[in-house]
Amino acid sequence: MSALLSSLLILSLFSTGISLSSNYYEKTCPNAESLIRKAVRDAATNDKKVPAALLRMHFHDCFIRGCDASVLLDSKGKNTAEKDGPPNVSLHAFYVIDNAKSAVESACPGIVSCADILALAARDAVVLSGGPSWVVPKGRKDGRTSLASETRQLPAPTFNISQLQQSFAQRGLSLKDLVALSGGHTLGFSHCSSFKNRIHNFNSTTDVDPSINPSFAASLKSTCPATNNAKNAGVPMDPSSTSFDNTYYKLLFQQKTLFSSDKALLDSPKTKNIAAKFASSKGAFTKAFIKSMIKMSSITGGQEVRKNCKVVN
Repeated sequence: MSALLSSLLILSLFSTGISLSSNYYEKTCPNAESLIRKAVRDAATNDKKVPAALLRMHFHDCFIRGCDASVLLDSKGKNTAEKDGPPNVSLHAFYVIDNAKSAVESACPGIVSCADILALAARDAVVLSGGPSWVVPKGRKDGRTSLASETRQLPAPTFNISQLQQSFAQRGLSLKDLVALSGGHTLGFSHCSSFKNRIHNFNSTTDVDPSINPSFAASLKSTCPATNNAKNAGVPMDPSSTSFDNTYYKLLFQQKTLFSSDKALLDSPKTKNIAAKFASSKGAFTKAFIKSMIKMSSITGGQEVRKNCKVVN
């Protein structure tokens, strides 16, 4: 399939003309945001990994069929859903969205979509991690289709800058959006499998990616030896992996980020310059992140308001 046809196919899955607004639930479910915020806060109090999980979940949802909560649907019968696709098997904290949905259903049945709950929960996750807040446009609908086969469309941690640019452009996102949203890697944990390509058998002449800091590579190899196939082995995304800050960009220039897709931001003069600005100014990063999150989360594609986030109506 040509690149043009592939792009048109992906774009055809998004943006069905759903109009979003900041006060969408003002009259129909005025307490929706506070109920969702409480569900996220309660979960994060018990598990510090929840905020990163919710932010990643929202990203993975929006990049497949738009922000339609298709990532929340369970596999059924012969259909394997997105959450069981290879890039998504490490997603977790779905129970937080279920808890939030139960709370809003009790207050205002059949009104608040799972897609809106996930978008709001991602915002609340950033705030709880010390990051900025923003007004989330609302009114998304939930999708009725979820296919594990489509998760191959997600940008992979092994992507180079050209692949990243194409993936984001197909969704109407710019290079600045790419760099800003990559800053979400300041939160969370990565399994060894996502960066092992950089520290073992990098190519035919060298074992370790020469663009990675040698001492950092050595520490990663000690945690993730070539012979270790432990499923849960891995490392924090950065030393302050529970705090939303601009450390990610500083580490980028110290050659201490994990993924090939992180390092790729330095391979284009434009993305490198944007990353340098974010490394030197947390304010510039947070301002751009808010703008890019609103832009990404406004990619719509659903058809209904699910009663249960795990199954279609």
